[in-house]
Amino acid sequence: MSNSIYTPASDRYINSVGYQYCGKSGLKLPLISLGLWHNFGDVDDTAEALKMIHFAFDRGITHFDLANNYGTPYGSAEKNFGQIMKDHFSAYRDEIIISTKAGHDMWEGPYGDGSSRKYLIASLNQSLQRLNVDYVDIFYSHRYDATTPLEETMGALSDMVKQGKALYIGISKYPEDKAQEAYQILKRNGTPCLINQDRYNIFTRHVEQNVLPLAEENGVGFIAFSPLAQGLLSDKYIHGIPENSRAAHSYGFLQKNQITPEVITKISKLNEIAAQRGQTLAQMALAWCLRTPEVNSVIVGASSVEQLQDNIDAIQNTSFSNDELWRIGELG
Repeated sequence: MSNSIYTPASDRYINSVGYQYCGKSGLKLPLISLGLWHNFGDVDDTAEALKMIHFAFDRGITHFDLANNYGTPYGSAEKNFGQIMKDHFSAYRDEIIISTKAGHDMWEGPYGDGSSRKYLIASLNQSLQRLNVDYVDIFYSHRYDATTPLEETMGALSDMVKQGKALYIGISKYPEDKAQEAYQILKRNGTPCLINQDRYNIFTRHVEQNVLPLAEENGVGFIAFSPLAQGLLSDKYIHGIPENSRAAHSYGFLQKNQITPEVITKISKLNEIAAQRGQTLAQMALAWCLRTPEVNSVIVGASSVEQLQDNIDAIQNTSFSNDELWRIGELG
């Protein structure tokens, strides 16, 4: 990666994406956060990755979302972002929110997966080394693990904060009852849960019933991942599967068999609604998530500066008529 000196845009907080308080905390998150799940590993274009980080920060995107096993191979997204931090952002660390996670498969053996204290603390220590930082701003339990007592998992998270290795803690993809239990344990520990991260998009709306109300009731923020349904909620797949798309990669989570004729028909109709609103489908999908007050931020996984700009432009129109919401809901 280039070692050229980087000077951020001086108006990055004037012409920014905008910010919202995360739950009942004093922490503001940008309405759009940049996720490094895809496109920042060793198999990806590192020059484009650097351009996207610069471009994002120049537009007030201060939150970068990672996990221990992001990138191909595992750990490479953190390692590559850590190099960018060291070479380009060391003077701006206090302006940046870095989040990472552990909970899924990371290394071989009995201690490289799950939610044990052993795994979570070891993983955070490894993440700090790869990221070239002394602390992360947010550390998540990446998933609920029924084989580990919740008190053990939450106790490990609380200790991370007390040790100064994480400023805040969160949970991701927890069942509603376990999320409520986690909130209570963390509050008793004196380290309240800052944020809940879950999948939310036009095609996946389960969080509306219980997750969002429960988070709000407990003063916990909410951030949506996969707001574009792995790229399905864009015009990318209307005319087939592009060569460099996620569905074209064998190592991606979006598989070709998910792009059925029925799905393409829905995408095409949603694209028509977006065009009537003067938006791309991706912009409408992001705006649709952000229309909900409980959603503090959406995580986008752009593959180019142009795509990231398109995503940022979504915030120009986040209001929907009742008719639009009904039509979109019928296709969800």
